[in-house]
Amino acid sequence: MKWLLILILFFITFSATAQDVAVLLKEADNLERQIKEPEALEKYKLAIGIEPSNINALIRASELNASIGGRQIDKNTKRLYFETSMAFAKKAFETDPNNADANYVMGMAAGKMTDVESENKKIVAFVKDAKLYNEKAITLNQKHAKATYSIGKWNYEMVNLSGIKKIAVKLFYGGLPNGDLDTAIAYYEKCRILDPYFAINYLDLAKAYRDNHRPTQAIEILNKLVKLPIRTGDDTAIKAEAAKMLNDIQ
Repeated sequence: MKWLLILILFFITFSATAQDVAVLLKEADNLERQIKEPEALEKYKLAIGIEPSNINALIRASELNASIGGRQIDKNTKRLYFETSMAFAKKAFETDPNNADANYVMGMAAGKMTDVESENKKIVAFVKDAKLYNEKAITLNQKHAKATYSIGKWNYEMVNLSGIKKIAVKLFYGGLPNGDLDTAIAYYEKCRILDPYFAINYLDLAKAYRDNHRPTQAIEILNKLVKLPIRTGDDTAIKAEAAKMLNDIQ
């Protein structure tokens, strides 16, 4: 009888905990829809505190740390957010290495780390990981819009590497890896089909068209971008940059 009571209490506690996590995830999702990303991040972190292996919370915590970190002016603060994004990504990947989103956030976080890392070997490792994990994400889910965008961005950046990142890649990658504007454009265009509201993809696609001496296509994409709804904390700035770029091209 005693053991039965303990078992019943265990299941009641487990059920309540699971319910708490579900409530927190719902609240986080609602806050994201309201473009309240820091508040949403706190909810995801609370959910992870209750259920450390909740992969959805881990993935969103990684993405939000990357997004919020990207808007930081102070380099140390930016690095802290990016490192935290990587930590959540690694936990998500450890939880399920065959989850497409977990692979995507690993690649996404690696890409962010190339912007704040100063050690050459680490920069190159992150450059490789940014491609490797996103390719794995696409293998697992051929309709993964963000991973598709990330491969496009990787190709674009290989064409436009500058400063310490270019030196590091040349020294330790055995020369610059293959990457070209046509390939970047192809991935960006595929992403646009998969997610027609992904603002940053439009901006980077327009830049690729511009650099590829195709201003007509760049203008077309920018005109579509400025009309997109605001969905994330980055979208207002993205649309403002698009409006300026549109003015410069025309």
